[in-house]
Amino acid sequence: MDTQDILNHRLISQSICGVTPKKPEEVVYSLGAMQAQDYNSALWAIGLRCNGDTTMSDIHTSIDERKIVRTWLMRGTLHFASSQDVRWMLSLFAPRLVSTAKLRDRHLGLSDVDVDRAKSLFFEALHSGKQLARDELYRILEENGLRSTKTLGYHMLYRAAWDGLICFGSHNGKQPAFALLDEWVHGGTELTGEEALGELALRYFTGHGPATLNDFAWWSGLKVTDAKIGLLKTSSKLKKEVIGDITYYGSTKTPAPIKNRQTVHLLPAFDEYLVGYEDRSAMLGNKQTREWINSGKAVVHSNGVFAPVIVIDGEVLGTWKRTQTEKNAVIILTQFTKLSGEQLSDVRSVVERYGKFFQTDTILKIN
Repeated sequence: MDTQDILNHRLISQSICGVTPKKPEEVVYSLGAMQAQDYNSALWAIGLRCNGDTTMSDIHTSIDERKIVRTWLMRGTLHFASSQDVRWMLSLFAPRLVSTAKLRDRHLGLSDVDVDRAKSLFFEALHSGKQLARDELYRILEENGLRSTKTLGYHMLYRAAWDGLICFGSHNGKQPAFALLDEWVHGGTELTGEEALGELALRYFTGHGPATLNDFAWWSGLKVTDAKIGLLKTSSKLKKEVIGDITYYGSTKTPAPIKNRQTVHLLPAFDEYLVGYEDRSAMLGNKQTREWINSGKAVVHSNGVFAPVIVIDGEVLGTWKRTQTEKNAVIILTQFTKLSGEQLSDVRSVVERYGKFFQTDTILKIN
């Protein structure tokens, strides 16, 4: 297995290409969870992994039908997860996250009484199936003597989410709304301890492989010792391959990649294809991308922002951004090296697919 094999297998394991089309909830389940702090980017990250007719409305339907849930999970960051998984994942991650958050509480001047009071107010406002946007919850805090300015309100929201009280529900217009987790999600898988670590490892390596133990520890935010336990628990279900002094794990069922077939993909900001690995050298190691990064420009920024990228044959060969006119979404492509006519034709096709997903006309501009 060489670098191109790693790239090809990752494209397949991540459901980006070469697989049977999936429903939105199947995509999320297969990857374990998908980073989702940028909402529209997360919708497209799911959509591009579904069949070609999938639209943003289909993802919203999966959310409204409570098949996928958005909340703060790995590394304390917003993710989409399957409703089957969200509770055991919270149980796995929350203790460590809450422990760290309590230090942040003190820094922000919040007492345990303040945090508990905020949670009580959220419960009172949301019980019996009600959903409220963030600003409405902030207003309730302020009316009851709790400050929500700067990061205080946001902090109390994710504290309540980590305690299993709230999660995101449906969208209220353009604003996401919050709901009580116990009312929004019923049932789900129950896993604890090593069993939960093993399931998380299995889902990660089958949905992201080939990948390393360090990749898994980075993605999950687990201590390396816990990541090792999870890997050992499920290693018999994974394919292992050693390249040099690096050990990779992946699915035993991943089909053989199709050789010599160019694939072009328009990946959103924070896509799992880049976020999901500590070592991104396979995707970012080509000469043109290294020169771009060495010139002082970034694909992964120092503040943790992952740019939207154009991926060709598994390698990042450009970035893109969307601007909006009155009638069209304008996709502005910055290429790291001059793309061929065939490559640009494929880029236009994926931009058209992007427009169909968001149900808007698109225009491609190339820098």
